[in-house]
Amino acid sequence: MGEILVGTCSWTDRALLAGDWYPPDRRDAEGRLRYYAEQFPVVEVDATYYALPSRRNSTLWVERTPAGFRFDVKAFSLLTGHPTRPEALPVALRPALRRRSARAARAARAVTPEQPAAGAVSPPEVDEELLDEVWERFSGALEPLREAGRLGALLFQFPPWFAPGARAERALRRCLARTSGWPVAVEFRHPGWWDGERREATEALLAGLDATAVAVDMIQTLPASVPPVTPVTTGRLAVVRFHGRNAAWGTGSKEERFRHTYTEEELTEWAPRVRHLAERADEVHVLFNNCCADAAVRAAEAMREVLARTPSGASRGP
Repeated sequence: MGEILVGTCSWTDRALLAGDWYPPDRRDAEGRLRYYAEQFPVVEVDATYYALPSRRNSTLWVERTPAGFRFDVKAFSLLTGHPTRPEALPVALRPALRRRSARAARAARAVTPEQPAAGAVSPPEVDEELLDEVWERFSGALEPLREAGRLGALLFQFPPWFAPGARAERALRRCLARTSGWPVAVEFRHPGWWDGERREATEALLAGLDATAVAVDMIQTLPASVPPVTPVTTGRLAVVRFHGRNAAWGTGSKEERFRHTYTEEELTEWAPRVRHLAERADEVHVLFNNCCADAAVRAAEAMREVLARTPSGASRGP
C-alpha cells in the first residue's frame, strides 16, 4: 500500500488568510508555512501558474518544512497554453509574448470560437524559443525543491479547449519532452480525454510519456464535467484534485466556481477509490481546491478521518 498524503491546493489563498485557521502568532510568511506543514504533509503551489517562481522562495520553502514534506507545483500558464499577461514575464521576454499572443488570437478565431481571444493555441505550436526560455527560468527556480527531495510533481493543467486529437497529442509530447527527467502530473480540463473508448488511449499516452494522470472530483451535471475516473499511469505517484461541486464551475467568479463544503458522504465515496490508487502507486496526493474561506483545509482534515476509517481492499465503488 502506497502512502496517502492529504493537503490543499494553496496555503496562502486570500480567503484562507482572511479567516482564523492560522493562529494569531503564525500569520507572517514563515509562520504560515511552518504551521501548515505541521498540519499536512503536502501542498500545491498555485502562485507559480500566475508568475514565474524564484529560486529564493524555493530555498525558503525547503528551510521552513520538514523532511518528507511535498510541494506539487503548478506549471506557469504560458507552458500550458493559457492566456498570459506580459507583465507576468521578465521584461526581456515580454515583446516575444506580445507577438505570440497576436498570432494566437488569429489562430484561435480560425480554429474554434470556444477558445479565448489570446494565448489560446497549444503552447508548443508557436515561439518555441520563448517557451524554452520560460521553461529554463521556471525549472531553474525550482531546483532547490528538487535537490532537497521536496518536489512531488509539476502539475500541468491543460485548458478546456485543449481537446483530444492528433494536434493536442503533438503539443503534449513536445511539452513533456521539454520536462524530461522531472516528475510531471497532467490534468485535462476537456472531458473528452476520459470519455468512453478514449480513456484507454489517454492512459496509454500518459503512461508512455511517464506522466501521472490527475483524477478530479467536480460537479457532474455540466457539459464540461470531467468524469471521476482514477487512472494510474506511473507507479510512483497518483494525484486527486477536489475542485468542489458548484454548478457555477464554467461561468461564475473564482469564489463561485470553487465554493463548496464537502459532506462526509461525498468524501466517503472517494475513500475506497483513493485506497485503490494507493494499491497501485507508491504515493497518492489528495489535494482540495475548494478554496473559499477555510473550506479546503476543513475538507482535508475530514478526508484524513474518513480514510482512517476505510479499510484497505475496500471496493472502489462506481
